[in-house]
Amino acid sequence: MAERQKNREAYRAGGRQHAYVHGSAAQKADIRREVAKPPKKKLSQAARKNRERARYMNMAYVLFLTVAMAVTGFVLIGYIWIQSGITTSVKKISALESQVNTLKMDNDEALGRIENAIDLEEIRRIAIMELGMTYAQEGQVVKIPDSGSDYVKQYSDIHQ
Repeated sequence: MAERQKNREAYRAGGRQHAYVHGSAAQKADIRREVAKPPKKKLSQAARKNRERARYMNMAYVLFLTVAMAVTGFVLIGYIWIQSGITTSVKKISALESQVNTLKMDNDEALGRIENAIDLEEIRRIAIMELGMTYAQEGQVVKIPDSGSDYVKQYSDIHQ
């Protein structure tokens, strides 16, 4: 009979090995303890394999990772160095463009002053009245064939 009662107790406890409580009162469950426990997550097979591999990193793998990090560092340092050079060049080009624009403005102002200072009518009057120059007559203008260059050398007098 004692054996039968033990079996009933084990059955009522859900197969778990809990102490049997005598009496008809229900047991008070400690809900706070159950809520505070984080739910257990089952790891996938791939995650388990990755964790196993991570535990057994050999020296060659560590050396490979170190070399890869060093190469990556050198590439990044080179990239930053090149980027700095480009930035410096852009600043120099900007300064030179500003200087060219300033020189063009100065040149245009000087050309305007020179053009305003010259009175072509006064030059024409002096050439005709004081120096006795006249306009060219027909037949006095000699056309020289174009040789493709920007200038002409005269080796002797031109007579027609």
